[in-house]
Amino acid sequence: MNFQIKSIEEYNAAYQKSVEKPEEFWAEIAENFQWKKKWDKVLDWNFKEPKIEWFKGAKLNITENCLDRHLKDKADQPAIIWEANDPTEHHRVLTYKQLHQKVCLFSNVLKNNGVKKGDRVCIYMPMVPELAIAVLACARIGAIHSVVFGGFSAQSIADRINDAQCEMVITSDGGFRGPKDIPLKNVIDDALVQCCSVKTVIVLTRTRTPISMIKGRDKWWEDEIKKVETLGLIDCPAEEMDAEDELFILYTSGSTGKPKGVVHTTAGYMVYTAYTFQNVFQYQPNDVYFCTADIGWITGHSYIIYGPLAQGATTLMFEGVPTYPDAGRFWDIVDKFKVNVLYTAPTAIRSLMQSGLDYVKDKDLSSLKVLGSVGEPINEEAWNWYNENIGKGKCPIVDTWWQTETGGIMISPLANIIKTKPCFATLPLPGVQLMLVDEKGDEIKGNGVSGNLCITFPWPGMLRTTYGDHERCRQTYFATYENKYFTGDGCMRDEDGYYRITGRVDDVINVSGHRIGTAEVENAINMFTDVVESAVVGYPHEIKGQGIYAYVILNKESDDEELTRKDISMTVSRIIGAIARPEKIQFVKGLPKTRSGKIMRRILRKIAEGDVANLGDTSTLLDPTVVEDIKNNKI
Repeated sequence: MNFQIKSIEEYNAAYQKSVEKPEEFWAEIAENFQWKKKWDKVLDWNFKEPKIEWFKGAKLNITENCLDRHLKDKADQPAIIWEANDPTEHHRVLTYKQLHQKVCLFSNVLKNNGVKKGDRVCIYMPMVPELAIAVLACARIGAIHSVVFGGFSAQSIADRINDAQCEMVITSDGGFRGPKDIPLKNVIDDALVQCCSVKTVIVLTRTRTPISMIKGRDKWWEDEIKKVETLGLIDCPAEEMDAEDELFILYTSGSTGKPKGVVHTTAGYMVYTAYTFQNVFQYQPNDVYFCTADIGWITGHSYIIYGPLAQGATTLMFEGVPTYPDAGRFWDIVDKFKVNVLYTAPTAIRSLMQSGLDYVKDKDLSSLKVLGSVGEPINEEAWNWYNENIGKGKCPIVDTWWQTETGGIMISPLANIIKTKPCFATLPLPGVQLMLVDEKGDEIKGNGVSGNLCITFPWPGMLRTTYGDHERCRQTYFATYENKYFTGDGCMRDEDGYYRITGRVDDVINVSGHRIGTAEVENAINMFTDVVESAVVGYPHEIKGQGIYAYVILNKESDDEELTRKDISMTVSRIIGAIARPEKIQFVKGLPKTRSGKIMRRILRKIAEGDVANLGDTSTLLDPTVVEDIKNNKI
């Protein structure tokens, strides 16, 4: 691959070209990939509709770029190394040749079960190699995958299946996560009571948990593989896809209750994830790259599967959690596989910091060359701990900022090329044109300033729409400021021109790097029998970055407030999943509202943060006395 930037001069030249001649810049990068037919036009766009088309008229299949083209030179190189949840279970290694064979076989399983180009397939699986195989098999035959994180509830899955009208679900009997067994198939069974579009469920054996198998609908993964082998369906030619054909839908929390299906298409996403992976991490042939994310989130899509495999990298998948069986697990994995690049989340770093250095001291971390951070801005204390104790002061930390909607990394140091600074994502990648604006949308120029972060020009990895609701895409990302993509984040630009993300400016909370819409949590809380109304905000949490603080009005006084809190938490868990459970629930008599009925979450956020001295003017509220009551009874 000849698009790796090797010096700050090359970065400056690439960035300048990407702004002055963006189509020429991206066309040169796209030449590094395998196309069935080249593009007629590099870019067609407007942000009003919005309409974005990259590599228009081109034909390709992303799996040929992730698998087939590496078979000549890298057939026996590890593509995926898999480490089990239980350290005593033997790890697995799949070479590019083996992964290609397994993807072809499972592609034929999908076809054998009636899945065709354009069909939607929901995947709800543990972090095992078969999850990556299922994702790639969908892409190979042109089916659109919708991966749902294994921690979501039956209701959340049903909402996603129904929104996408999925025809198939791929799951497992269960999954292992730390000391817990997750009953995945049982959760799917509960979800499918509400889903009439699903015709087939394919079930992988993982935990050997007793499960129900419904005749005609449920089929064992292993049996289906044997069937296609018996039929001699070993190879599976890759479906020809248009550059703008949908590759996957990934649901993300919105500021309204309903999750929105972010749609990414084939060619632009492939080019962007591969380009950013190569340059941010400065990946070298034969490096072992370990991203600790779950494939249920965008980080897993872009930087466990598609980006690394498109570059012929060795990518490590881990089934478990960083603290099981003890807080040295990540460092055991780094030591065992001689990991060169480690990409993890500030939440994980903070929880490992709390466990102390006993779990680090005897581990050989000398193989590490690059450290990465993803999911939320990393705080200075965690940055320094990571730098000193894991990188030993020798590994650059690439603190990456990006979103589900951006498809790939947007602002980040390039390892060993752009000088790092704690808490700063530093500089935009080539092709990323940033602008800070004020509330009116006017540009804030110069350095040493703060504003709302916008992007003024399309990049290949960006979302194209929200599934089945293009207007929602326009309203959410393109309507706030004219001719700009609004990220929803506040940002500062310091005297060196470095960017630092200061947090969400909309009603989304970032819990352990996962974005959760306040409206979604409020809807779940409001479904509890005794709740009249609720308001949810984020507050600083020393491990998760942000915790969820809920203010709840009950229709009658509770006899046992602690039990009611637990009941409300359980309700949220059942409707969304444990990840959205509030840490703190304060029962209140009223909420601070304007005369038009809008809840002033700004005030509630300040109280939750303990910043009661800066509540601002409360005299315009419908009932200013509720603020005093909330302040006096803060948890």
